[in-house]
Amino acid sequence: MGSLYSEYLNPNKVQEHYNYTKETLETQETTSRQVASAFIVILCCAIVVENLLVLIAVARNSKFHSAMYLFLGNLAASDLLAGVAFVANTLLSGSVTLRLTPVQWFAREGSAFITLSASVFSLLAIAIERHVAIAKVKLYGSDKSCRMLLLIGASWLISLVLGGLPILGWNCLGHLEACSTVLPLYAKHYVLCVVTIFSIILLAIVALYVRIYCVVRSSHADVAGPQTLALLKTVTIVLGVFIICWLPAFSILLLDYACPVHSCPILYKAHYFFAFATLNSLLNPVIYTWRSRDLRREVLRPLQCWRPGVGVQGRRRDGTPGHHLLPLRSSSSLERGMHMPTSPTFLEGNTVV
Repeated sequence: MGSLYSEYLNPNKVQEHYNYTKETLETQETTSRQVASAFIVILCCAIVVENLLVLIAVARNSKFHSAMYLFLGNLAASDLLAGVAFVANTLLSGSVTLRLTPVQWFAREGSAFITLSASVFSLLAIAIERHVAIAKVKLYGSDKSCRMLLLIGASWLISLVLGGLPILGWNCLGHLEACSTVLPLYAKHYVLCVVTIFSIILLAIVALYVRIYCVVRSSHADVAGPQTLALLKTVTIVLGVFIICWLPAFSILLLDYACPVHSCPILYKAHYFFAFATLNSLLNPVIYTWRSRDLRREVLRPLQCWRPGVGVQGRRRDGTPGHHLLPLRSSSSLERGMHMPTSPTFLEGNTVV
């Protein structure tokens, strides 16, 4: 075991594994590669900004402090960290890869696995919460917030363990024949284990949503109000987008396990599949804000503060009053005056529900 960990700082180990698993080593920084890297970095910066705005909106407005929105905020946090991890992965790829030590390589890839795990467990928590809401099961009790935070904390702890297993010893250092082609320092059995766990969880989530829709369509459909149904459709869309974005990457990893080294050329194009999966973290905030009018208003509020020509308390930059700006009643006051519910509003097509 000591000899295994002594290899973690060996600067030649990464190149040895890439020489074994890859047909060619692309170390040239071509113009097309630089453009692609710059595009991915810009995309990841957009991911970070989008999800940061969602987190700020959930944190600052007490409307969004329910179980459902806390779990959505947790998903936004995992997407934000995924954006950061993808930026690091991009900047440390190409010719830089061969200069990494194994421990640096494990940190680079492990961060992406941790954020992916957190996203999957967040989706599971959301599905459980929706099932509880529809079935009217009293799961949380009086210490609801404490239990939700414990569930969120447990999901991140499990994610850290799953993503950290290779650096703890479940890798293929010293066993080249057991190495993954897509991830040359990861053992094939580890990759298969992680993809299997994610697939089982996603199937369980789909089964939960099928059960929820069966309850809603049954004779007891009155247990769910219009807003609950709209929110259910929102999280179902989030789940569907996750599966669409990540299914190609999961498929390529399963193919990686089944193919002997150098026998499946498509494995050398795996980075395209993972780049497509990155879109999931970009689309999630768009789905939240598209479906929820209240959340969209709260997310856009920081951006409205930067509008040119308008200063604090409705005054223009030149100090003159902004007569077109009238004092706004609070959201809760507007809702009471219009006899509207105080819970966040979701949209169904062009109709407010």
